[in-house]
Amino acid sequence: MNAPSNWSEPMQAFFCARRTRAVAILLTIASGSVSLRAQQIVDSAYVPPHLSHPAYAAGTGPVVVIDEAHQNFHTMGARYLPFAKLLRADGYVVRPGAARYDSATLAGVRVLVVANALHPSNARGQDWRLPVLAAFDSAEIASIERWVRTGGSLWLIADHMPFAGAVADLARAFGVYWINGFAFPEANGPGPGGSGLITYRRSDRSLGDVLVTNGRGADERVDSVVTFTGSAFRLGAAHADSAWAVFTFRAHTRVWMPRVAWQFGDSVASLAGDGLLQGALLVHSRGRVAAFGEAAMFSAQVTGPRRTPMGMNAPFAPQNAQFALNVAHWLTGVLR
Repeated sequence: MNAPSNWSEPMQAFFCARRTRAVAILLTIASGSVSLRAQQIVDSAYVPPHLSHPAYAAGTGPVVVIDEAHQNFHTMGARYLPFAKLLRADGYVVRPGAARYDSATLAGVRVLVVANALHPSNARGQDWRLPVLAAFDSAEIASIERWVRTGGSLWLIADHMPFAGAVADLARAFGVYWINGFAFPEANGPGPGGSGLITYRRSDRSLGDVLVTNGRGADERVDSVVTFTGSAFRLGAAHADSAWAVFTFRAHTRVWMPRVAWQFGDSVASLAGDGLLQGALLVHSRGRVAAFGEAAMFSAQVTGPRRTPMGMNAPFAPQNAQFALNVAHWLTGVLR
């Protein structure tokens, strides 16, 4: 399957890189080759956009901790280095979190970012297959829930299987029900030739008209956000009055649930993605939760031999960085 002829050159390049890597995975999976995601590396040259009015003076903002204590695929020192750079440019104090979370380790933290956590058994050798075990145990989940309930903010990011399954228990504590699968536009696949690019647009209402898309003014308004494959979730009925959809799948999206990551076929279960979410905001008592089913949109990575941009550095995702800042602003009360 070829990239649509009306796509921009950067999008066609991304599509071709995605297709090439997907074919390579299918040819080598039996010999235990690394996963598709493992071929993404950080764009260490990424420079955040100039911010005309940062939320805080340099180094004076709230403390944001990026989890590194749960076999995370995205960490502050690697694939989420551009994310940390962006938040620091806005004045936030960004630190890694290397210990279990309890009342002591969460003291003084305003935002906890959990991106693509895994249980050690699934992280070891990148064993991305069922069963997927929980990255957080019940005691740690209880500590995080209590911290959010009393005023903390959780930024929970879980990509496609196995990452979605690894945080399902943590997400459930906040009324978010994650599906441990891969979300794809039906026209693009999974498998060779497939592309997981999804563009959420204000114009078709797949991008919500909410605080994090409107920003503090016209210069922070976001009209489109691009995600790069990912997962899907739904919200529990209890949050009907305290949650807002940010990314809503439109018609012709499916969620595939393979037993092994990136292995698709006729026997793989799937369900219609119409109406499911890939992004949402929730108020949880005195705290806030931002849940997103895709991680690369908040980073800047390169992939493949041509070092194709993937994330905030992609030319066809020009508003992803502003969107990330708007989410941080909502979690820290800059946006009310």
